[in-house]
Amino acid sequence: MRRTERLFALAEYLRGRRTGVTAETLADRFGVTVRTIYRDLDVLRDASMPIGAERGRGGGYALDASYSLPPVNFTAREAALLVALGSHAIDMRLLPFIETLQSGLDKVRSALSKSAQRELLARLEGLAFLGVPALPGKKAVRAAIERAWFDQQPIRVVYVDGDFRETTRDIRIHSVIMDRHETRLDAVDMTSGERRHFRLDRIARAEVLRHS
Repeated sequence: MRRTERLFALAEYLRGRRTGVTAETLADRFGVTVRTIYRDLDVLRDASMPIGAERGRGGGYALDASYSLPPVNFTAREAALLVALGSHAIDMRLLPFIETLQSGLDKVRSALSKSAQRELLARLEGLAFLGVPALPGKKAVRAAIERAWFDQQPIRVVYVDGDFRETTRDIRIHSVIMDRHETRLDAVDMTSGERRHFRLDRIARAEVLRHS
């Protein structure tokens, strides 16, 4: 995550909580050091965000209760995930209040520009939910995959097969499939041209490749 993106995300995170959160928790949440979080908080304060620090149990950093930010503007990728997850919840009948959820999803779509809506529809075609994944993936790997998939960039992965052998592969993700027991990448191996599935939990490391 670039620093500008992290600063916006940090501001939204503090806005959403309003209760104290420690620097250590913030560092873990955004995958940076505590010192970096301190610097980010100073930048937000310099931008006139009233961030205070409370001591004791339940304390930490928080926005002043009277402070409010401008209306939230969703990016196409944020909206895509919200709509995909909401639509999955509707299809799987996970929630009883379907009409309210559908109305909310319609508002998310309508807030996007035409070009963003086109990107949203294109990205949704590459998401498939077949259940609830059980096997986790590494945080850094998930972050790299998210950026590669949304930016439509190739990615280099270190993959561990069933015999615990590691191989390095450059792949281009076609779609992401969330099955009952695992999350899989439906991807094309850029060396062999073979299309195959890669289990997220078996990817040891991942790096986005900045070329087309």
